[in-house]
Amino acid sequence: MKNLIAVVGMSGSGKSIATDYLEKKGYTKIYFGGVVLDELKKANMEITPDNEKYMREKLRKDYGMAAMAVVLLPKIKESYATNDTVLDGLYSWDEFLVLKEAFGDELKMVAVVNDKKIRYERVGKREIRPFNKEDIVKRDVSEIENLAKGGPIAYADYFIFNNGTLDDYIERLEEILNDIRGE
Repeated sequence: MKNLIAVVGMSGSGKSIATDYLEKKGYTKIYFGGVVLDELKKANMEITPDNEKYMREKLRKDYGMAAMAVVLLPKIKESYATNDTVLDGLYSWDEFLVLKEAFGDELKMVAVVNDKKIRYERVGKREIRPFNKEDIVKRDVSEIENLAKGGPIAYADYFIFNNGTLDDYIERLEEILNDIRGE
């Protein structure tokens, strides 16, 4: 049986660790944030935290709060029909509802969480799209207030507490995968 897993969490929590790991295990990865980046490129806009925020909010204004799921649903269905699939960065409660309606209990959500101080330190040091503290605080508040990002995190089926080592993280992820597969 194929698996459909959505990995959720705040920016810098470590979602990409799980999605990259699953991709290496053969899952097809679908990156929700890619919709924003693609739209910025189409609009010839620089990829910056402010422009990303602008585009996320514009897409949601144009397509509703479920925008990313609506845009990506055909691609997700196509992938899941033949492959294990991991969704990187499901943001809003409305996106969750669209996917839950389409896939029911086949959709499993894994939330990656960690202490804010650790998350902010990590996000400032990452190679791809680092944020300074002011930018990450603005993004957190915007995602919570404007995008309803907290709901999918709170309602996840599984949690990975990402304050420790990479080995601890992968061990917990493997426990979750075994449970999803019924092992």
